[in-house]
Amino acid sequence: MKTIYVAGGCFWGVEKFIALIPGVASTEVGYANGNTEKPSYEDVCRKNTGHAEAVRVDYNPHKVSLTFLLERFYEVIDPLTLNRQGGDVGVQYRTGVYFTDSADEEIIRGSIALLQENYDKPVMIEVKPLVHFYPAEEYHQKYLDKNPGGYCHIGRDKFEVAKAAVDSATLYRPAEKAALREKLTSLQFDVTQNSATEPPFRNEYCNTFELGIYVDITTGQPLFVSSDKFESGCGWPSFSRPISAELLSELPDHSHGRQRVEVRSALGDSHLGHVFTDGPAESGGLRYCINSASLRFVPREKMEAEGYGKLLPLLGK
Repeated sequence: MKTIYVAGGCFWGVEKFIALIPGVASTEVGYANGNTEKPSYEDVCRKNTGHAEAVRVDYNPHKVSLTFLLERFYEVIDPLTLNRQGGDVGVQYRTGVYFTDSADEEIIRGSIALLQENYDKPVMIEVKPLVHFYPAEEYHQKYLDKNPGGYCHIGRDKFEVAKAAVDSATLYRPAEKAALREKLTSLQFDVTQNSATEPPFRNEYCNTFELGIYVDITTGQPLFVSSDKFESGCGWPSFSRPISAELLSELPDHSHGRQRVEVRSALGDSHLGHVFTDGPAESGGLRYCINSASLRFVPREKMEAEGYGKLLPLLGK
């Protein structure tokens, strides 16, 4: 298990959202990196203690990556505001990511650097080691579970997305590495688990353009549809977008002396390939360059029988 602390405004909603992410084992709200010991909620609100309302997140790194957790966290905050989220204003409502493992700092800063590319204004998320964290009073813990109609600055639609991810995780559970070694070919295992790259042009789906969906070879979770696949000339399957952004995680890749953005499956945490910005402009300008070995193609005529019938309408888009 690993632990990370995030602050993003009122901790009631942030805790509820993060707790829904598959791979998160437990959450606890509290007060982080302030100037006093063991503050009360009233102290934090009224006595200028400097604490941030934060959420302790214990997660299984074999089921969910820190990068993916941070990407979901960004979805429920305004990263450009200082000491304010929604209608809540004050130092206690600042945004921040606080770590206890120094190895996490590079991952966090790399993730925020990618986030910054989406904005012209500076991102205001502070990144610091955790100095201290004091659990909040019991009535704050799992507040929105106890009070479903309680105040929350996060839109209800965000919780629907998180719930859908939970439902998806129930259907497509990651396998242990030992089981994957038995299930996959040596190439599939090397690509998905060791971030290898298969040969260009000499791979299974490079020239496949029939109707259907492409699923994660390790979990069976749907990732791409044939209508978003295009011929890029690069030698690997290319897609303009995934079925949903929540299905993928992206992280900086500085291997081989190059700066690239790696793409991994969010649930299986399998290496898929890389995403580039030289895709078709009319489809958003992205090119997801994906290894065939990380995918399994399910043709349209087999989708219903294999449990993917609900995705059939996507093939016409």
